[in-house]
Amino acid sequence: MGRAVMVGRGPTGAGVLVLSILIILTTEGCRAQKGDGCGPSVLGPSSGTLSSLGYPGTYPNNTVCEWEISVPRGNRVHFRFAELDIEDADCRVNYLRLYNGIGPERSEIVKYCGLSLKVKELIESTSNQVTVQFMSGTHHTGRGFYLSYSTTEHPDLITCLDKGTDFPEAEFSKYCPAGCLTSAEEISGTIPNGYRESSPVCVAAVHAGVASNAVGGRISVVSSKGIPHYEATLANNVTSTGGTLSNSLFTFKTNGCYGTLGFESGGVADTQLSASSVWEWNNIIGQHSVWAPSGARLKTAGLPWASSQSDQQQWLQADLKREKKITGITTTGSTLREYQYYVSAYRVLYSSDGQQWYIYKEANSTQDKVFQGNINYLHEVRNNFIPPLEARFVRIHPTLWHQRIALKLELLGCQIPAARRRQEPRTRMLPPPRHAPPPAGTKRPPHYGQTTTHPPDIRNTTMPPHTNKDVALAAVLVPVLVMVLTALILIVVCAWHWRNRKKSSEGTYDLPHWDRTDWWKSMKQLLPSKMVETEDSVRYSSSEVGRLTGRGAVPRLHAEPAEYAQPLVSGVTTLGARSTFKPDEGPDPGYSDPDLYDAPISPDVYHAYAEPLPASGSEYATPIVVDMGCHPSGGSSLTQPSTVCSFMGAGPTSLLTQTDGSHSGRSAYDTPKNATGQVTPTEDMTYQVPQSSTQKPTGKS
Repeated sequence: MGRAVMVGRGPTGAGVLVLSILIILTTEGCRAQKGDGCGPSVLGPSSGTLSSLGYPGTYPNNTVCEWEISVPRGNRVHFRFAELDIEDADCRVNYLRLYNGIGPERSEIVKYCGLSLKVKELIESTSNQVTVQFMSGTHHTGRGFYLSYSTTEHPDLITCLDKGTDFPEAEFSKYCPAGCLTSAEEISGTIPNGYRESSPVCVAAVHAGVASNAVGGRISVVSSKGIPHYEATLANNVTSTGGTLSNSLFTFKTNGCYGTLGFESGGVADTQLSASSVWEWNNIIGQHSVWAPSGARLKTAGLPWASSQSDQQQWLQADLKREKKITGITTTGSTLREYQYYVSAYRVLYSSDGQQWYIYKEANSTQDKVFQGNINYLHEVRNNFIPPLEARFVRIHPTLWHQRIALKLELLGCQIPAARRRQEPRTRMLPPPRHAPPPAGTKRPPHYGQTTTHPPDIRNTTMPPHTNKDVALAAVLVPVLVMVLTALILIVVCAWHWRNRKKSSEGTYDLPHWDRTDWWKSMKQLLPSKMVETEDSVRYSSSEVGRLTGRGAVPRLHAEPAEYAQPLVSGVTTLGARSTFKPDEGPDPGYSDPDLYDAPISPDVYHAYAEPLPASGSEYATPIVVDMGCHPSGGSSLTQPSTVCSFMGAGPTSLLTQTDGSHSGRSAYDTPKNATGQVTPTEDMTYQVPQSSTQKPTGKS
């Protein structure tokens, strides 16, 4: 950056300021500012920030300042105003002008004069060189101006005063100019928790370490719901204040290379830490204290590292065992209330072999970077390296301290991918350049080389080029396989359920399965009639049903355990072993249907279903007992075997009855009733059961 000297101010007369400026300019570049009205400004190679003297307060009377800006050839410059507030009582001596070019051949682009002007559009030059001129006469109000510039490669340039509330998008990307630390705006919050929505975005980006105050940079911002409290921290020369609950917050997307490198966790062993000297002493009770390098671990209890001497030749060194990408450093003081020691400024040196050392510098600067350290013995302070450095060895050289050199630290960064280490050359050595004098109160460590570090390529080269195809193929195949397996499982479950349901439904309340098949019907025609009649049912003709109600004593029936009987069909009453149906009582209707399957039942002869039992009767239905024409004696006991007659040759109205005596007292079948509906007492049986098929039938021929 060039150096400029402003000499004198001329007298004024008749309301017109006559300025006499003698400029002595020696320059190494093409960026310079000159005059006595220049406020805090940063003129970067591709972006920068300009302000009037005293901003955001009132600018002084009768001052002038010119900024000459030059960007690489082939580029143009554009400007964005954050604030423009110039008293317009006399615009001949109170104004801001932008010119194309530098020197006598420059041409005016635009002139501004007025209070609270709102300039929303970008002001663009026609060349790669621009002059900005600000002049003030006698005035009473006005805050001056504050603007940013960049090359036209960054059309999304914003100013240092734009806040999170100015961007309603959930995610957005913008370009921040260099020099935003010239802003007096406050921020609240820290990374990674986020920043309060009222914070200036670019100032927060410098605090977070995603943009450099020296060169600016592109940022990616994500907005989300606010949090109850925002932490106050010091980082990269920016102090954030504590804040209360807000509606929303914003944070920044990063490349993820901000992890700790092992000081706190123990990944860096004690043998990997060394120092120029160690403070040792004995207290008044004879206890020996050693402030060794092994204690220089952030957030670890105990004594920190402290040097035996307090001078600028002291250092603390860490050997990371291999080259790593280092993006930041966090330090504290002693953290001991009784020993309030801390380092307030330091330099960082780095090396790949431990022999040749380089002093860290900011981009586009030949000055050694002096980092702001701690402001007390307790709280942490973070500084980021923009661009990052790549090294195995790192040294911390204190330049300023409080009472005694003592500190704890943690390095931030990540591993360097192996593919990048093979592809990228090492940082090249440069001959020592001519330096301006270092800041007051600091000395340069002797016998150290110097270098420039270029921004590393952060592209991921460790993944093979076909990785995306494999991921896409897996994303398609996995859901298809899951769907196929699910379909197979559903088919198996449904088949198993259907099979069990089919088995459970066979022969429970209906005719046996064999009776429902045409094959069994044809087979019954070939079997003897006696064999056919030995099934689990007893058939009666409809002509004999009416004579059942008058019988007082009936033979006991025996049947296999079951629950219900078949309904009456086509004039032939079929009573299975599970019957609880009660036939209609009344006179013999004298009806029979030669077609036992297809003939409908006349509704005036039979009911389609059993009648409900009378409320006063037994809870079981009355069994059907039929006299087959062999009239046994009415006084026959229930324990005696009853006469069973054959219906051979008797025609369709004949009836066959099979009964047998049973002495089981736990039968689960119905108790016979007499004609009056009362239960007939028995000696040893409670229920009647149908006769088994082993009883030989007898009948009249």
